[in-house]
Amino acid sequence: MEQMNRPLGRPPQDTKKKPTKTLIIENAVQLFIHHGYQLVSMDDVAKRCNVTKATVYYYYPTKADLFTDAMIQMMVRISNRIAEILSNDKSLKENLFEIVKVHLKATFDIDMKTFMKEAKVALSNEQIQQLNDAEEMMYNVIEQAIFNAIEKGEIPKGNAKFYTQVFFAILTVGNNRDADQKSLFSIEEMAEQIIQFFWNGLDV
Repeated sequence: MEQMNRPLGRPPQDTKKKPTKTLIIENAVQLFIHHGYQLVSMDDVAKRCNVTKATVYYYYPTKADLFTDAMIQMMVRISNRIAEILSNDKSLKENLFEIVKVHLKATFDIDMKTFMKEAKVALSNEQIQQLNDAEEMMYNVIEQAIFNAIEKGEIPKGNAKFYTQVFFAILTVGNNRDADQKSLFSIEEMAEQIIQFFWNGLDV
């Protein structure tokens, strides 16, 4: 009866396991992040998920569609994690320090600038806009926390949006590598340097 009620063409699912679409997204994120857009095929994703390639195509007609949704879902999770960190009673400086550490750990082995630049060449303007909107969502979470800190007098009055842009710009420095592609500092050291530089810029 369950199979009869399943929409035509929809892959069967085991209710005890993760939904197939979730499985595809989670594995696609890992593949894209570690191998880049160009080197990952729909077949690679299917094999990683232990499903047929037709199943992947059922949910995502093109690799660009899969990549876009995978990155959006990743950024949604990051936004939720940032919001979770900011929801405690610690100071803004302590929370931003924790956010920097989480970011550096997640991107330690990834050249994010090159990664996104290579992928965007294959995306439509609409897909690029969707990614930009998801990225803006992450910015908004930080911006609201900075605005609240300004209102409480924790940091000097200023433009919260500008402060946020500066914070994310400095954050990218943490992904810089030397000639041997090794990190310039440990994650802890880099996080401390980034927060101190940002905090000094606020003239607190």
